[in-house]
Amino acid sequence: QVQLVESGGGLVQAGGSLRLSCVASERTFSIYAMGWFRQAPGKERELVAAINWNGDNTYYADSMKGRFTISRDNTKNTVYLQMNSLKPEDTAVYYCAADRVAFRSAQTMGVVTPTSWGQGTQVTVSS
Repeated sequence: QVQLVESGGGLVQAGGSLRLSCVASERTFSIYAMGWFRQAPGKERELVAAINWNGDNTYYADSMKGRFTISRDNTKNTVYLQMNSLKPEDTAVYYCAADRVAFRSAQTMGVVTPTSWGQGTQVTVSS
């Protein structure tokens, strides 16, 4: 399994921005779709955004479209989540995850259960 480490979370006011990063331990990272998930207290984990192996296919949950941007740099084994216009309801622990089968689409991350997860990074948006 790929080891994943997230960073970039924090406390921000509503309307602000944060950029999350997720670094993978292996170069094989570059052949897997990646996803950002989040889980708020008392709620189920949900897929926020996903990106395919080479970055030319992305997926966003409806409430994130136009505000969040997922990207990846395979030379750095890193996937990013740029979050703009943050709202209090975006408060959650954000996790990155890697697909378990190579070269699948971003949309796949919404229907499979990844086997590689990071430890999560807390994002808190104050009103």
